[in-house]
Amino acid sequence: MAVKIVLPGAVMTVQDGGRYGYQETGIQVSGAMDQASFKKANYLVGNDETEAVLEVTLFGGMLEFTEDTITAITGADMEPVVDGDPVEMNCPLLIRKGQILTLGMTRQGCRTYLAFAGGIDVPLVMGSRSTNLKCAFGGYGGRALKSGDVLKLGKPKWSFDRVKKRRTKGIETEKIIEVRAVPGPQQEYFTEAGEKAFYSGTYTITDQSDRMGYRLKGPLVESKNGTDIISDAIPLGAVQIPPSGQPIVLLADRQTTGGYAKIATVISVDIPKLVQRKTDHKVKFQAVTVEEAQELLALEAKEMNEFRHQIYQPCKEVLDCRLVAKRISKLFQ
Repeated sequence: MAVKIVLPGAVMTVQDGGRYGYQETGIQVSGAMDQASFKKANYLVGNDETEAVLEVTLFGGMLEFTEDTITAITGADMEPVVDGDPVEMNCPLLIRKGQILTLGMTRQGCRTYLAFAGGIDVPLVMGSRSTNLKCAFGGYGGRALKSGDVLKLGKPKWSFDRVKKRRTKGIETEKIIEVRAVPGPQQEYFTEAGEKAFYSGTYTITDQSDRMGYRLKGPLVESKNGTDIISDAIPLGAVQIPPSGQPIVLLADRQTTGGYAKIATVISVDIPKLVQRKTDHKVKFQAVTVEEAQELLALEAKEMNEFRHQIYQPCKEVLDCRLVAKRISKLFQ
């Protein structure tokens, strides 16, 4: 089974959950920017949540299917069509051999995820199939996909009949969003006025934004004596303040260390809605405690587990077989 890239769109890469355990050597985590949409796409087609998918940014292009393939499209709405006919998002699709899936410009959101039953069969590099564009490894030859590339797919676990009723919710689509952030770890570098400006102001996402980070423009964040620090580790969602006083939110392809003070760290549950915003969209920040962030993460995990339970419930035929087996076993006790 395989998928051929007819037109690649703006930036189309192979991504999975990320490459962990190598940041101490300077290797970025990479992985899907919107982890929620990434996982849901895999669930819909019956994959493990860590299988590699396609991440498509801003506009999509065209893909030709060489075999009947179970596919799911989540994240940004690129108004997908198959052979000219519109198809649904956030549900499994059975795309037939020879059919062409076309993705247009994003109508809502920034990044779309395409999962294929069986996953994308590219080599593991340091335990991950994610594309590291900066270092040119992982994914499909360490680069964004081009016309003529052919992606091999793994063997599906489930038939289309087994997964066809699965559904999930789409992404939030507001152009002005509020993301929650834990103050620090270097908030002592900033004046009271600087902190107030950061949490009360509205920032605009600039065109200098990518998978490495989002550069924002808005109220200046005033420091006491500059923001240079001895370089330390940078977590996902860290908000650096360079000498310009304009925040930078660091994301999946971020560098592993940095030498600017960090006024806050965006909590993990709000990263997906941030990375689905585009240039000129607005962002506000709300301070929360570590304990509140942990509670929100636990709630998200509970909701995801409920979603998994819902879509992985045995079908009626399996339940009937189990009931019969249970009754027969009692005859031999």
